[in-house]
Amino acid sequence: MKGILYGIGVGPGDPELMTLKACRIIRENQVIAVPGENPKDTVAYKIAVQAVPELADKELLPIYMPMVMDKAEQQRQHEAGAAKIAEYLDKGINVVFLTLGDVTIYSTFTYLQFILEKQDYTISLVSGIPSFCAAAARTNVPLSIWQEPIHVIPARQSLDITLPEDGTVVLMKSGSKMAKVKDMLRSQGRQAVMVMDCGMPTEQIFNSVDEIPDDAGYYSLIIATTR
Repeated sequence: MKGILYGIGVGPGDPELMTLKACRIIRENQVIAVPGENPKDTVAYKIAVQAVPELADKELLPIYMPMVMDKAEQQRQHEAGAAKIAEYLDKGINVVFLTLGDVTIYSTFTYLQFILEKQDYTISLVSGIPSFCAAAARTNVPLSIWQEPIHVIPARQSLDITLPEDGTVVLMKSGSKMAKVKDMLRSQGRQAVMVMDCGMPTEQIFNSVDEIPDDAGYYSLIIATTR
């Protein structure tokens, strides 16, 4: 029998926000895949090892997933990563892949999932707390009230759009374009809070658009409302 590939969401940064199920599956399996060339240097590993110290003694499988815009290069790297995982699955060995936040929301794991599902491997997903839910809790901001919708938008690719008039807007992946994101929020009359490095030792909270620095880090998430 072939092994199972588990996609595990480790949450946004605070190891106490990892689920019991995620911790159990990490403990029960020996091969842990991590998106990065040096597994122990990755954010996902550093989060998980605090909740599951046994992780330090397991076999770590680095899966290189570069953030490049070249679609052909992306696909080549994804195929190579999937092939490395498949070598273990073909031997009947389960593989646990760690990913930040939730495994179904803008996750690098999804690309591997699609490739390996087409090859008839068994995939099992374990949800983690999404970064925007953790950020909302840290800032005491309800994401929705009564019938309000929630809009989750990747900010870097959406700088020229008009934000929805109703409900809450979550802007993810804002860091490298923060000055333009702030201009967009001001021009559309939005109130906003931002959490950078949510749940990590370097966490910072900004309570207005004017407080948000233009040089915010990669793990910066904005919650904008009209309330």
